[in-house]
Amino acid sequence: MGENTSPISVILVSSGSRGNKLLFRYPFQRSIEGQSTQTIIPRSSYALNNTGANTEDPDGDSKFSDVILATILATKSDMCGKKFELKIDNVRFVGHPTLLQHALCQVSKTDPSPKREMPTMILFNVVFALRANADPSVINCLHNLSRRIAIILQHEERRCQYLTREAKLILAIQDEVSAMSENGGPQSPFHHILPKCKLARDLKEAYDSLCTTGVVRLHINNWLEVSFCLPHKIHCVGANFIPPEAIEKSLKSIRPYHALLLLKDEKSLLNELPLDCSPALVRIIKSATAVKNLQQLAQDADLALLQVFQLAAHLVYWGKAIIIYPLCENNVYMLSPNANVGLYSPLADQFLHQFPGHDLPSVLAKFSLPVSLAEFKNPLSPPGQEPHLIQMVIWMLQHRLLIQIHTYVCLLAPPKEDANSKDEDPSFAARVGGRSLSTPNALSIGSPTSSDDMTLTSPSMDNSSAELLLGGDSPINKRATENLLASLSQNEREAILSVPAAQNPEDLKMFARLLHYFRGRHHLEEIMYNENMRRSQLLMLFDKFRSVLVVTNHEDPVISVFQSVFP
Repeated sequence: MGENTSPISVILVSSGSRGNKLLFRYPFQRSIEGQSTQTIIPRSSYALNNTGANTEDPDGDSKFSDVILATILATKSDMCGKKFELKIDNVRFVGHPTLLQHALCQVSKTDPSPKREMPTMILFNVVFALRANADPSVINCLHNLSRRIAIILQHEERRCQYLTREAKLILAIQDEVSAMSENGGPQSPFHHILPKCKLARDLKEAYDSLCTTGVVRLHINNWLEVSFCLPHKIHCVGANFIPPEAIEKSLKSIRPYHALLLLKDEKSLLNELPLDCSPALVRIIKSATAVKNLQQLAQDADLALLQVFQLAAHLVYWGKAIIIYPLCENNVYMLSPNANVGLYSPLADQFLHQFPGHDLPSVLAKFSLPVSLAEFKNPLSPPGQEPHLIQMVIWMLQHRLLIQIHTYVCLLAPPKEDANSKDEDPSFAARVGGRSLSTPNALSIGSPTSSDDMTLTSPSMDNSSAELLLGGDSPINKRATENLLASLSQNEREAILSVPAAQNPEDLKMFARLLHYFRGRHHLEEIMYNENMRRSQLLMLFDKFRSVLVVTNHEDPVISVFQSVFP
């Protein structure tokens, strides 16, 4: 994962009156006294351009000289302001070339002061070198970072000619080192540039951050901030990273009944926030708990629900929180297939330090099979034991050791003995895998994709069809009747009518109202929230119509993105 998400190097090139110049690259080559050839000192375990124990130099960019890199990366003016991507052998270069001449000429016209020199730089390009087989999402993310840095450098150049000053300093050092190398052995100018040039140190810091934490925080010219995160480094379960598109899809599917689980304590998160952050974000962090859904969080923080969604998505994207279902005694949890259950793992030591007297493997063993929190409740236990258990569950959720199991329901009418195959509903048969079952509970359905469809739309049906299923005196309104009929096959209609509970108009009315939830896409807690119903009501209805309903248990796809390995 690290090799495919970390850059090989970062390069700064420019084009101007002195031609194409490679101003800075990192990692760079150093010369060691007493050796006649250049030796590359590895600066990171992710860097390929080193000649130490790791001999993977053919995959790196060290085979390209500074002159070649300056020639291929300093593009023409008409390519500025666009994504730059170039693949040569096993290396892919990604950047965002930016034009300076037009902006600087405008400054020169408005300020004819003789102290300002005419610009010598026409364009520049901050380039990240990657492996050629890097994931496209990684390429897009690093292009975004290159574009952000370029925009700020362009702004600072317009404001105080910052880039021009740094470039002149770099070129002067390069000329000085070049003159020194004529008398001695070859030397790398970048080693001398780094301590003297703030821009070079910023680029080095960006590279180091991308290779380690994935979070980049720079203050260009000690003035403007660049904040960036590489989600592939932040969002990972085990040895697998979660693709950004999966994170974005999940964030679009969060509901008011979900909760925001902070991955760090409140004090630590507040200390990490920039000084000019939104006050609403501070209120969210101070108000969020694992037992409070987003709707309650919006009320407590005195914010609009939409704003809470946006701030929650921001915290999740930056790896500061995950989305869960609020903790309650009916929640069912089990051990994550990705959990580290080693007796002497670092997590076990952290858990013992956090909860003295409890060892992690023993606690995880209790969740080997799906178990509800209510089963841990002992009416004879001291009052303080239950909050202690909740804190342990929260800790295990934060470290991706537990997954939550939800209950889903599917409509599955038993097939007729003399039914013709063409009378079956092919779409529903395909949806449940086409299995023939002796008992409904034997069905195992894979995790469905999340769906935003909360209602069924259908063509109108005539009254005779409605009377056939529900009878003329049915209290169910016409719209519910039409939706029910449109979503059922003839076999399903007859199977529902044969259930004894269907003779009760109230039970049949409730069944019709909830029919669109019985396709395995909406879990029990979502139905309870959307329909404002109690759990006991739904479970009683499921039991009455158990001959045509299949109950299955699995993860919520919206939440499972953060808790288990992405396929």
